[in-house]
Amino acid sequence: MADRKWTADCVADHFEEAFRTLRKLPPVKAQGYFNTWPDIVRTSREIAAMEPQPMRVWPSAAAITRLEQTFDWVLWIEEAERKLVWSRAARVPWKQISGELGCDRTTAWRRWQLALTKIAARLNAQ
Repeated sequence: MADRKWTADCVADHFEEAFRTLRKLPPVKAQGYFNTWPDIVRTSREIAAMEPQPMRVWPSAAAITRLEQTFDWVLWIEEAERKLVWSRAARVPWKQISGELGCDRTTAWRRWQLALTKIAARLNAQ
């Protein structure tokens, strides 16, 4: 990563990938509860009549490593900027973001670009 030239667009892409990776991780469940009942043995006819379960795609180890790097990057910007960057990574509409920030869309976009530029400048300085 040292020879890479970081831009605001590259950082935004990295945050979007981190958000997608975070969504792929398994849900956190309360520990201490378990099931002692035996598994239900179903016939092939019952299995054919069941609703198909969605296929779960787990993130790769490299994607999780990039997610952890992204978590380090958010410490370089202010808390309001963090919320803005993560909202855009989650593809929240600009209208909703500008309503939460109490400013117009252009100002929200400028703040988002400034936060991404801060991160890119810090990455390029390393």
